Amino acid sequence: MQTAIAIILATGMKGNTMSSTLGIVAVVLICVYVSSFAWSWGPLGWLIPSEIFPLETRSAGQSITVCTNLFFTFLIAQVFLSMLCTFKWGIFLFFAAWVVVMQTFVYFFVPETKGVPIEEMDLVWNKHWWWKRYVPVPETITHGAGGVPMTDMQASKLENGHGVNGTANGYGVNGATNGHVA
Repeated sequence: MQTAIAIILATGMKGNTMSSTLGIVAVVLICVYVSSFAWSWGPLGWLIPSEIFPLETRSAGQSITVCTNLFFTFLIAQVFLSMLCTFKWGIFLFFAAWVVVMQTFVYFFVPETKGVPIEEMDLVWNKHWWWKRYVPVPETITHGAGGVPMTDMQASKLENGHGVNGTANGYGVNGATNGHVA
């Protein structure tokens, strides 16, 4: 989408003017991009942090997330017009490149959280190929009201990328927790 806008602006500008048809197409594409962003990437800055932080650190994590989000929103709002005047149509390629960076980061570094209770997010981080280097293996896994101690065999399976209960992800069919009450 942003690449199409850049192409229209790069090829359709004659000095400082553009045909009204190309201008309308560019504005429509910008509106489609903004609405698409609002339905896809936009909410993820709020949704993902609410799912990935463990209960113990959720409020601090959300605070850092909100501050970071607002800081970068402010920064982009302050520099956009200067960048537009400098880069001209290239600004759309600049932001398109950032979309590629975001997609690559999410693909490789954000784990799937579907069906994972918030109390077991530490297990997701411990199984991830990158983040397991930085998240320690917990000594106790909490299931329901009480804690079930992790045996040495379970810890070994977890460190090797297998689920605690011997399955690939620690869960059975349809997200059941293999005999443990979640």
